[in-house]
Amino acid sequence: MKIKNLLILFCVLAFLSAQAQKNEYETSLIADSLKENANAIVRLNQIDITVSSQRNMNIKTIRVITVLNEKGLSSIDAVENYNKKTSVKNIEALIFDSFGKEIKKIKRKDFKDQSAIGGSTLFSDSRYVYLDYTPIQYPFTVLYESEIETSTTAFIPHWYPVSNFFVGVEKSVLNVQYPTELGFKKMEFNFSGFNIQKTIDTDIQLSYVATNILAQKQEDSSPAFGTILPKVMMGLEVFHLEDVDGRAKTWKEFGKWYSDAILAGTTALSEETKTQMRTLVGDERDLIAKAKLIYNYVQQKSRYVSIQVGIGGWKPMLANDVDRFGYGDCKALTNYTKALLDAVDVPSYNVILYGDRYKKDIESEFVSMQGNHMILAIPDGKEYVWLECTSQSDPFGYQGIFTDDRDVLVVKPDGGEIVRTKIYEDKNNTQISLGSYSLSQNGDFKGHITIVSQGSQYNQKAAVEILQPTEKEAYYKQYWGNINNLKINSTVLSNDKENIKLTETAEISAVNYGSVSADKMMFAVNAYNQYTRSVKRIRNRKNPFEIQRGFSDLDEISIALPQEFAIEFLPTNFELKSKFGEYKSEFIKKDGSNLVYKRSLFIKKGMYSNTEYDEYRLFIEQVSRNDNAKIILTKI
Repeated sequence: MKIKNLLILFCVLAFLSAQAQKNEYETSLIADSLKENANAIVRLNQIDITVSSQRNMNIKTIRVITVLNEKGLSSIDAVENYNKKTSVKNIEALIFDSFGKEIKKIKRKDFKDQSAIGGSTLFSDSRYVYLDYTPIQYPFTVLYESEIETSTTAFIPHWYPVSNFFVGVEKSVLNVQYPTELGFKKMEFNFSGFNIQKTIDTDIQLSYVATNILAQKQEDSSPAFGTILPKVMMGLEVFHLEDVDGRAKTWKEFGKWYSDAILAGTTALSEETKTQMRTLVGDERDLIAKAKLIYNYVQQKSRYVSIQVGIGGWKPMLANDVDRFGYGDCKALTNYTKALLDAVDVPSYNVILYGDRYKKDIESEFVSMQGNHMILAIPDGKEYVWLECTSQSDPFGYQGIFTDDRDVLVVKPDGGEIVRTKIYEDKNNTQISLGSYSLSQNGDFKGHITIVSQGSQYNQKAAVEILQPTEKEAYYKQYWGNINNLKINSTVLSNDKENIKLTETAEISAVNYGSVSADKMMFAVNAYNQYTRSVKRIRNRKNPFEIQRGFSDLDEISIALPQEFAIEFLPTNFELKSKFGEYKSEFIKKDGSNLVYKRSLFIKKGMYSNTEYDEYRLFIEQVSRNDNAKIILTKI
């Protein structure tokens, strides 16, 4: 009897255990608060990093993600990169339905495996494996496990307790182990307001636990998630990169190591090429003038391709090879340009930075391998001239919006230095428009406009120059999208690279621009440069908002009205001043048939608090409303 009871008890316990295991990933178990604003929920994300030596690091990941809808698919992030120095020792996944029932098991052989070669990559020894799963219904849950082993310890992955906007987190764990002699270091960001506990912090171990973090909205004009959501940067003072050992406590030491261990021996050129460069510059003695000649030569001779072989992510191709083949990636072309400048006695330095339209700094307080791009710096007194060596069209010394206004690492033979790249001041990012248009008695439009763009606005317009005719026409029809039935009669672009100024001249026309009804005609006075951007109303905004780049627009347009009409209503002059910028519109009546419209808009860059958002929204609404101000004519 007792044995029978024990067997029954054992079966009941086994059944309950099986039920608990079965229901562990049931979607209904997720708190409603975590589902709010969420496309996916991190049930568990545990990363165990073990640095066993200067040349060995192991990373194990266990991640359980419940995907609530199609937008949450990217949060699965079941992908691992590998190459000759990094191996994927294990990777697998289980799929569960909304009731926590297993519906699919995915082994390593079922993961997609392909080269990391992109559209601009010439060759690469990097590959990646990734989960390619098409769900049959939502929600569903993925249990993902992987193990990576690498000899590269120069990059310890950053820890992001929250992987992105619109992702809720039940639990995220980081465990790191390391030898004391490697000089492990960390830096925490944006922990305030999030439930993150540091559970262990010793000479050999670090652990964090984050729990119950609500999904964060990506509100309009929010800074990048990495700048406002929590993260931990980690690194070693004694590290290994591919086949090169490194040691650095300061940026000066890091730059010295990079110069000596990575860049050394890469700038050798043939005597024939050196002689050719000396002939090219001739008797020129001014360093910047010589540099312009060399830069122009590089632009005409070479083209950009991505190269990711071995240490290719950080060590440039040999300058001799670039000289022979005529191509290279950002490091190769930068290093090649440096070698050519060396041949004519112009000093220059390699520069490591984050290249992106969204400004991102090298974290100056945390010495480590950082950056994704390389440019060249030429000392010019106390300043630097910055060269983007991957471009075949950029003016000499022009950075544009891919590398401007950010902290970078200038690598000199005697060490590294953190420097700010060129800042294009708001007032210098100009677009000046001077033009005219006339209206016929049936409202048809005929106009001429000249637009001169400089500063960061030059960057945005320069690409128009290389568009095909059909693409150019489509661009201008979108640019003047406020003009219905638009016809582009002619366009001429003049690119003054010496003064970094682009001039656009256009002849355009349109039927029925003026809306005629009975004996009246109505039309928007500002035909050429309406600010049509709207700012979304957000109640209880939480994030700050950012204007990354300011600008200044100045417009003066002469308007010829049809002789058969007189002005019934003319908008009043308007002026607006705000912490975000200034706006002014002015209507000058010359006579009964001619008037001049003057407009200026100045926007200031800056990071603004969430409480200022509504004020900013109202400012933009007033600008947009006045840009669309209508004039009413009455038939005589």
